Amino acid sequence: MHRGRRAGATVVAASMLAVTALAGCSAETGETELMWYINPDDGGQAEIAAKCSEESGGRYTITTSLLPRDASSQREQLARRLAAGDSSMDIMSLDPPFIPELAEPGFLAPVPQEVIDQRTEGVVEGAIESSKWKDEFVTVPFWANTQLLWYRKSVAEEAGLDMTKPVTWDQLMEASKKTDKKLGVQVTRGESMTVWLNALVESQNESLIRNPGAKADETDFGIDSPAGRKSAEIVGTIGREGLYGGGVNADESANKDFFATDEGSFMVNWPFVWTALNEEAPEVAQDMGWAQYPRVDADTPSAPPVGGINIGVGAPSKHPELAYEAVTCITSPENQAMYFATNGNPPAAESAYDDPAVKEAYPMAPLIRDSLNAGAARPQTPFYNEVSTAVQQQWTPIPDVNENTPAETQEFLGEVLRGERLL
Repeated sequence: MHRGRRAGATVVAASMLAVTALAGCSAETGETELMWYINPDDGGQAEIAAKCSEESGGRYTITTSLLPRDASSQREQLARRLAAGDSSMDIMSLDPPFIPELAEPGFLAPVPQEVIDQRTEGVVEGAIESSKWKDEFVTVPFWANTQLLWYRKSVAEEAGLDMTKPVTWDQLMEASKKTDKKLGVQVTRGESMTVWLNALVESQNESLIRNPGAKADETDFGIDSPAGRKSAEIVGTIGREGLYGGGVNADESANKDFFATDEGSFMVNWPFVWTALNEEAPEVAQDMGWAQYPRVDADTPSAPPVGGINIGVGAPSKHPELAYEAVTCITSPENQAMYFATNGNPPAAESAYDDPAVKEAYPMAPLIRDSLNAGAARPQTPFYNEVSTAVQQQWTPIPDVNENTPAETQEFLGEVLRGERLL
């Protein structure tokens, strides 16, 4: 899941500046210092931290600490610190698929009912579901993300596709062949492969895991199913026929760059590409359209990928009440709208999509909101790391994916969860 457009040196510098400045203020005034572990972005979370610290009237100061770029490394660091009882784990930006793993052993502080009442009303459905574990809120929605189908208007016209109507993966593959252009899909061995497979399966009213709250040895997989085999057909065909661009390690950023070349055509990607291409290739952005995520079956609405970040408070924190007061500020609709307009990460609060700055920066904001309400999150399970890693191993490289891949993946996963094989 993409988390910002220029999350390298700029974010590190901004975060270090925020840490230094805010920590100094805390030491001088005696305010309670709250540590917020953030994922890389364009500096927006550090800006919100400073804003909420000032608005607290001296009750607290939020210091930001930057987590690693990739989601698995974020998970590893957070889980290790929480398991060790690190009391600095006041506030955390959490990738939704890893929330059950942290909630199940009690690593997350309970969410006060007052916070639930304030911050879960009028929130897109995808963010609501990802904030829970076992039907209880264990985190607070902050921002939600979804993939759209982005396309070059000129290529769609050449292919004869009416983009005002839903399109299918089969239509996109035919369009790629007809125009001799390439599709933008994330094929690298990483979390993005699980995102793609999950969307394909969910778009057929099936799930990778049918009972996500079950024990490891009781897990019911939906991978070896008609939906799984149709998904393998799509992925394998795109791979074997060379219909994708950006290379065998193409991720979200690589596909964004490839989309801007003469071979670019259609791309599934997060909304960050809109701002990025307007800055990097404005002539391409002028030829750029957007539509709902592709369908698998023409008569079945798609279930677009849902991602984003939720905010959790660590159980070891010495200041959980104050931390949740800060979380309420961080996740306000106003701050979510500002974060979307400046950092490109869509809000969880539906009202934020009506903000004038959001409408100006993202004319496709209504479609993003609709996509988030129609989307499907990845499986909420304490064993998500095992599930995702197995999918990545079995479904890449994509030219090797065939009709046997779903059954092989499901058998492999069952053996892993039963402790009979190692990843």
